[in-house]
Amino acid sequence: MSATVHVLNPDRPKRVLIVASNPAVSAQTGWPIGFWWAELTHPYWEFQERGYRIDIASPEGGELKADSWSDPRDDTGYSAEDLISLGFLNSPEHAALVQNSLRLADVDTDSYDVVFLVGGQAPMYTFRNDQRIKELVAARIAANKLVAVVCHATCVLLDAELPDGGLAVAGRTWTGFANSEEDYADAYVGQQIQPFRIEDEARKLEGTNFIVGGRFTAHAVRDGNLITGQQQYSGAAAARLVIEALGV
Repeated sequence: MSATVHVLNPDRPKRVLIVASNPAVSAQTGWPIGFWWAELTHPYWEFQERGYRIDIASPEGGELKADSWSDPRDDTGYSAEDLISLGFLNSPEHAALVQNSLRLADVDTDSYDVVFLVGGQAPMYTFRNDQRIKELVAARIAANKLVAVVCHATCVLLDAELPDGGLAVAGRTWTGFANSEEDYADAYVGQQIQPFRIEDEARKLEGTNFIVGGRFTAHAVRDGNLITGQQQYSGAAAARLVIEALGV
């Protein structure tokens, strides 16, 4: 932890709840799927550097699994340069946070300054159909509490509804995994990976503004109390927007 932590308010440190998906199996590929390491660890680093207190939860709690390609130790070498995730994995204290995640129902989400949803392949199956996650995001938006959603976790914004029945993203500008990135990923493995595409579905919605940046470049958007990040390279950028919104 850097020396800058000591200049922050030790009496009331900001609190962050990172929410990741429980493990699943892809109906498209048959692969075991989960969260994406960089989307958890890079924001974690940004928050920790500022002395925030960070908890990690999931809808069901317990042990979480990451997408194998996001592991810097994976034989594919796809994420071999992700030294932040490598450091997290090699710290017993930090690795334990994903080996025994908090169960979302046991957490007082209102006590956190921000709820930060991370992506990966699993949210397209788990978060997409989980009313608990949708209600969490929509309730925070309705209450003007800060919420951040990154990468494929943004699928929850396609139909998360406010208490009045309107879309949580109505009148909002936001981002998520882009078609250009899905094209690249599908070509890389030689088949369609995802059951649907967030960009395609978002552009069907009326009264909302879905935008994307360059393929696999950092891109995060803040619209009021909603912060979104495009893909795995956008987690830190989204975290920095959170820090800016919190004012420290």
